[in-house]
Amino acid sequence: MTISVRPINPAEALDLSAKKGLVVGIANEHSLAWAATQHFHAAGADLALTYFNNKALAYVEPLAKRVAAPIFMPCDVTQEGSLEAVFATIEKTWGRLDFLLHSIAWAPAEDLHGRLTDSSSAGFAQSMLVSCHSFIRMAKLAEPLMTKGGSLITLSFLGAEKVVDHYNVMGPVKAALESSVRYLAHELGPKAIRVNAISAGAIRTRASSGIEHFDELIDETIKKAPLRRTVTPDEVGRAALLLASDYTTGTTGEVMHVDAGFHVASMVFH
Repeated sequence: MTISVRPINPAEALDLSAKKGLVVGIANEHSLAWAATQHFHAAGADLALTYFNNKALAYVEPLAKRVAAPIFMPCDVTQEGSLEAVFATIEKTWGRLDFLLHSIAWAPAEDLHGRLTDSSSAGFAQSMLVSCHSFIRMAKLAEPLMTKGGSLITLSFLGAEKVVDHYNVMGPVKAALESSVRYLAHELGPKAIRVNAISAGAIRTRASSGIEHFDELIDETIKKAPLRRTVTPDEVGRAALLLASDYTTGTTGEVMHVDAGFHVASMVFH
């Protein structure tokens, strides 16, 4: 059997110029969501961006201007109606949505820094609401806007599948998020809506600053990851661009590791 192979165009590039995207979770210029946003913008997408509160506004507004975001709104998923208002504006402005990136996670400090065994029911529930269920809510709100299919992307971490010291309550929460990715992929697949997660490696961001002994995790990654280094926000951003593009229309329910291979590292002692 002869298989016809389409020649590769050396000028070929990921193109989002006809797409509309939503990014939730930029805290500042060091955020992984911001790295992804820059790639979405460079590929030609129109973007809706959100900020958490007035304190975050000072950091995020200049970034929204840099990518000429036509929609820029506050979004606190713990406040009733806040997320719905964002999607209502998208529907009114664009009438559709092609992709979204969910990059928000939070846990009360006492639960994040304490043992899972000692976590409070209220703290666990709040962590799950912000970090996991908000993605499910976004999927529900995005579904009617993705009439021709689309891509839902969230960010995870190795602590979802393996024990990572000091990750504590966020481990089970991120595990629930990754499981939700699979179930959402199953439910929304018939509408050509893809759902995937990026399991990012240890990177210094505002979110990671809340994890105790994070520098030790960085050092461990450099020693044991196959690539013998950590990854950069830009590498995570490029992975998000790939998942938002039509180059991954056959990929859903996946957890893409962008962690220099650390997730396959064996614990070998010398």
